[in-house]
Amino acid sequence: MAEENKVKLLGFWVSPYVRRVELALKLKGIPYEYVEEDLKNKSSLLLKYNPVSKKVPVLVHNGKPLTESLVILEYIDETWKNGPPLLPQDPYKRAQIRFWASFVHQQLFETWLSVLKSDGEVQEKALKEVLEKLSALEEGIKNIFPEGIQIIEHENVGLLDIVMISVFGPYKVHEEVLGLKLIDPEKTPLLFSWLTALLEIPVVKDSLPPHEKLVGVLKFIRHNALNPTSA
Repeated sequence: MAEENKVKLLGFWVSPYVRRVELALKLKGIPYEYVEEDLKNKSSLLLKYNPVSKKVPVLVHNGKPLTESLVILEYIDETWKNGPPLLPQDPYKRAQIRFWASFVHQQLFETWLSVLKSDGEVQEKALKEVLEKLSALEEGIKNIFPEGIQIIEHENVGLLDIVMISVFGPYKVHEEVLGLKLIDPEKTPLLFSWLTALLEIPVVKDSLPPHEKLVGVLKFIRHNALNPTSA
């Protein structure tokens, strides 16, 4: 492999941020070396390449590190023109995609984590907020998919699809752990159709963490959040 094309990804299998970078690399057909990190015992490589936050993912291209998953996704799109473009050419459409990707990445994911880590009235409040945000996303993507969800194929998977899959692709795992239905075909039919269409693409489906393994991790996170003294 030419030196300028050497790509290394430092990650942790359960991280949705890492999963989205991996999916982008696979969609673009970019060969890369994956290094699984132990976040309780961070490697010298991780500390060297990301001394600021010491978090994953870190993408190393030709010895130069990049951090923050959304920044990495845009870098991948700008650097490798092969494979599907992750952002549209039109500046307004590109801005729309960036806005909703940030919305899912920050607001929706953070609120969903609050649902996972709470119970009782606190969880009810967080759940109400998640459902409101999902409803807002449902309305927002009507502008992106004005004719409804068409057939989505490998060639037209973009940045917003990748971010959505990384957070809500395992929605059946979320239902099993929480006993709650977040992606509801009746309340958010467009989101449900969108996720269903994406999950029919082999490379997208393969990007999800193993179901039972993820169930175990999320149950562990939930148990520790609700029982901090036993953690």
